[in-house]
Amino acid sequence: MVFAKGISFGQYIPAPSYIHGLDPRCKIIAVLVSMAAIFMTSSPYAMCLWGALLPAVVMLSKIPMKAMLRSIRPVFILIIFTAALHLFWSDGVPIFKAGPVVITDKGCLFAVQVSMRLLFLILYASILTLTTSPSELSDGMELLLSPLGKVGFPVHETAMMMTIALRFIPTLFEETDRIMKAQISRGANFETGGAVSRIKSYIPVLVPMLALVFQRADTLATAMEARCYRGGRGRVRMAPLRWRMKDTLTLSIFTLLSALIIIIDRLMFA
Repeated sequence: MVFAKGISFGQYIPAPSYIHGLDPRCKIIAVLVSMAAIFMTSSPYAMCLWGALLPAVVMLSKIPMKAMLRSIRPVFILIIFTAALHLFWSDGVPIFKAGPVVITDKGCLFAVQVSMRLLFLILYASILTLTTSPSELSDGMELLLSPLGKVGFPVHETAMMMTIALRFIPTLFEETDRIMKAQISRGANFETGGAVSRIKSYIPVLVPMLALVFQRADTLATAMEARCYRGGRGRVRMAPLRWRMKDTLTLSIFTLLSALIIIIDRLMFA
C-alpha cells in the first residue's frame, strides 16, 4: 500500500521559468485573487474558462502536469465526499431514483460546481508552493503582513509558522507512509474489514505519527535556537525581494482575466 507516493503539495520544484522569477508577493496576491474569483463564479462556462487558463499558467511555470495532478491526491476524498453530499441531498427535479437514493438536476449541477471549485483552488494554490521556495514564501508573507506589525501583530512569527506548515506537509505524508509500511511488514492489514475495523487498524499508525510530529518540532526548535534565531527583530535578508515591472504587469493581467471570467459568469446567469 502506497500512501504518500507522488504527493507534491507543499513541495518546491526549481526551474528557470517566468513564474519562478516573479516576486513571491505577486504570486501570493494572484492566488488570493484567483481564490476569491473562483468562489464568485459558478456557471459551467466560467469553470471551463478557469480550466482553460490553468494550462497556460502551468506552461509558464514549467512545472510537469503530473506534479500538478499529484497535488490533488491528499484532498481527492474530500472532493468526492463534498460532491456526494450535494449530489444526493439537494432539491430539484429527480432524474434518477432507486429506493431512498434520489439524484436531482440541481444536485448534479451543485456537485459539479463544488468539486470543480475545490479542484481549481488546490491546483492554483499548488502553483504557488511548487514555484516558490520556503524562504521566498516566508519573506513574501512577512512583507505583505508588515502593516499589521504597527498594531502589535506578530508578522514574522506568523509568516514563519505558515511556511513551516506548508513545508512539512509532504514530510508528514512520507513519515506516515513509512510507518504504514512498517506496520504492514509486521502483519497489519489496512485493506480488508468493515469501516470500524479499518479505523481501528489506523490507531497503531497515529500513535507513532504523533510522536514523530513532536520529535520533529523539537528538533526544528533546537536547530533554530542553535542558529541564534530570535524572531524578526534585527533580521536582514541575504537576497531582498524586489518588485519589478513584470510583477505589476503579470498581476494586472491576471486580475483583469479573473474579472472578465466573473463578468462572463454573471452574464450567463443573468
